[in-house]
Amino acid sequence: MRKVAVLGQGHVGATVAHIIVDHGYADQLVLFDARKEKLQAEVLDLHDAASLLDHHVEVSAGTFEDMADADVIISAIGRIDLIEPGGDRFTELKANLPSAQEIGAELKRVGFKGILIAITNPVDVITSVYQEATGLPVERVMGTGTYLDTARMKRVLGEAIGLDPRSIQGYVLGEHGDSQFVAWSTVKALGQSAQTLAQTYHLDLPALEQAARQGGFDVFNGKRYTNVAIAHAAVSLMNLVLSNAQQEAIVSHFDAELNSYISTPAVISAQGASDVVDLQLNEREKTLLAQSAQTIAEKAAINQ
Repeated sequence: MRKVAVLGQGHVGATVAHIIVDHGYADQLVLFDARKEKLQAEVLDLHDAASLLDHHVEVSAGTFEDMADADVIISAIGRIDLIEPGGDRFTELKANLPSAQEIGAELKRVGFKGILIAITNPVDVITSVYQEATGLPVERVMGTGTYLDTARMKRVLGEAIGLDPRSIQGYVLGEHGDSQFVAWSTVKALGQSAQTLAQTYHLDLPALEQAARQGGFDVFNGKRYTNVAIAHAAVSLMNLVLSNAQQEAIVSHFDAELNSYISTPAVISAQGASDVVDLQLNEREKTLLAQSAQTIAEKAAINQ
């Protein structure tokens, strides 16, 4: 019996719920939102679709007590309306911090022992807040981090060389924000390194990196929110947990050496995110990763 809860029924949370129900990724789905009318409306909408779907999922509006035995909880609370076009995700911190602290305390109170996946921005800081508030082991709390930024990098590179992005390997590391960077030493496609691809296809790698970094704001500027890609990112990570996949993926997880929640690859399983992936980064990339961790700490101190 796969039980999942989704906190927040805004654009992202509602899309997460829709994907889970549409594909039958859970047997029980508990939805939560402080706006009771909005919550009931989203539940009713999913109930109305039930006879048209290929899978049965038991969907309900719930309390924290109903989430106590969930396998996975996804936090999609947020205030994206506070972000200006081209702005910084840390703009949301003052609004989201008390909510995350309160939710984390409630989950600790009811004895939640599952895996918590945070989408809520600024995701690296909020993931850390959830870990502290819930008291869960660090490996059981993770954030989407640069999982989606990595997908954006694969998109822009795939478009540049005419290749399906699923055929591209490699990672965007660091903060889910301005200090993220493409670790080009990890990027490969068509059996070639990023440097060889750049020569073969006359690529401007810094421009591609900036396009990947800007991708979320390109969507936000047109829609005033983002939802589809980030929802799929969260559900993808959820499925790695539910299936005990033991699969390498890029997530925001606790790095003891950097003393920060930050995105580097980890092995995802039913136990959470295990810090066992040792990337052979070059010296420049090691420096950028350390600087990104410092940026997260500095922004958190300024914006709280």
